[in-house]
Amino acid sequence: MPRLDYFAPGVYVEEINRGSRPIEGVSTNVAGFVGFTEDIRNSAELFKPMLVTNWSQYLNYFGKDNSDGFTDFNAYLPFAVNGFFLNGGGRCWICSIGTHLPGKQPSPEQTGLEISTRGRNRPSLRLGFKDPRANLPSLTIEIQDSTPKALPPDTEGEPPENTGEFFSIVVKQGDRILERFDNLTMNREINSQVADYVVNRLAQSPILQVADISQVGRPLARRPANGTFQLNLPQVASRPENLTRDMKGSQDDRTGVQGMFEIDEINILACPDLMRVYEEGLISLDQVHDVMGLQISLCEGSMSGNVPNPPNRMVVLDTPPDKVKPQEVAQWLEDSKLRSMFAALYYPWVKTTNPKDGKTINIPPCGHVMGVWSRSDETRGVYKAPANEVPRGVIGLAYDTNFREQELLNPKGINCIRTFPNRGIRIWGARTLVEPDITEWRYINVRRLISYIEKSIELGTQWVVFEPNDEDLWARVTRVVSNFLERLWREGALFGASPEQAFYVKCDSELNTSETMILGRLYVEIGVCPVRPAEFVIFRISQWNSSDGA
Repeated sequence: MPRLDYFAPGVYVEEINRGSRPIEGVSTNVAGFVGFTEDIRNSAELFKPMLVTNWSQYLNYFGKDNSDGFTDFNAYLPFAVNGFFLNGGGRCWICSIGTHLPGKQPSPEQTGLEISTRGRNRPSLRLGFKDPRANLPSLTIEIQDSTPKALPPDTEGEPPENTGEFFSIVVKQGDRILERFDNLTMNREINSQVADYVVNRLAQSPILQVADISQVGRPLARRPANGTFQLNLPQVASRPENLTRDMKGSQDDRTGVQGMFEIDEINILACPDLMRVYEEGLISLDQVHDVMGLQISLCEGSMSGNVPNPPNRMVVLDTPPDKVKPQEVAQWLEDSKLRSMFAALYYPWVKTTNPKDGKTINIPPCGHVMGVWSRSDETRGVYKAPANEVPRGVIGLAYDTNFREQELLNPKGINCIRTFPNRGIRIWGARTLVEPDITEWRYINVRRLISYIEKSIELGTQWVVFEPNDEDLWARVTRVVSNFLERLWREGALFGASPEQAFYVKCDSELNTSETMILGRLYVEIGVCPVRPAEFVIFRISQWNSSDGA
């Protein structure tokens, strides 16, 4: 900083911090998902959001060991998350509301820990809790090499040969060993003086139950692989009557949908398993609308003054599974009264392959759509409408919408996913669920671009706070914001032949009077002209004769 006094003659070099700095754009493609998962392990917690950046991380937190991460009851969240990453998504937060549907008693096959053979290609053992109410939320199971039993004292003869089929099971909670079983084998007819058949030996355990699920073969080939595994009690949400409450969660506890909104970086949200519990009859259609309305109201919170930050979130909604035809979907939207510039609705459901049985399954499109949003942001920019894009991982549609049917749906803000000859399946809509007469917020990319600008300016101008409120500060703020908007204009996000036509920034004495300055306020007025998608392309063609002129 500059000195206030100079006494000795000489040259003084001083570094001066001007305070202002360029505005960096914020991320626009961080997703949040709420739903059921196959497991909840490692540092993941029930109802608590957890950040994952790829499918392998998802499996680490929400999939069982050596599993594909999908559930036996066809929860939609794993399909949505997988579709998000498959279509270009990079970061997302997962909030698991349970590993099984409320009111459904899971089978041992669904809750047990399956351990494969050494080749990792065949099942060997399934371990589970004897008492599902045991106060042991997580156990560590270690499979180790072992030996046959030693000969009793004073016994003559050669000791049993170690064929490599023998193993030990060590049960731990943290670093504390709860149980240990040595000299185990998969041989059902083993002499008890040599080793113990694993099922017979673990029948004595008060904690574990074990099932031999190995196929035919020699004991060595059916032996479980060495390793460390985690066994968790099934994380089931509370009673069905409390399901919507649990899905909504709490802002104070950072749980459920409301907990997602406490994470600043999330800006796209979906709840795919809302339709799964509705399918099972666990909640009514009115309760579905209630949860959807909560997501919308939280996205709009900052618009109403409940949240001090700019609105930078949108929710992607799905249609109910029993509303298949376009007329039914249009009537459902009319009855639901769900309208907001911060929501988008896609129809119909999409078909993909279920890894559990190899068959096709209809799933909500929200996860794949959010991945397309992320891919479009990365490759083109947030100002590009996320439409006319191919959703990867989709092999069909639950309903083939035609041109006339989309004429019914598109004006209502229902974005169609359609099949085109020689062009495949494409997202063919880019509208928000705003009221049809509010045309300035009709398009998703316009809403998200404005949110991007607002949030970027908010975070990029924090240095302004407590600076002297004078004309020098006004000029610096104007210059920084103008440079940021001009950069957007050069990228193609703003419409206009020149920066003057694309935006304006006003920060002067007309806005900042002596009264407002006494109150400690600095006002900056910004106007932008966003580009809008060419939704309707019209070529007007007529016959023309050169002798008639143009």
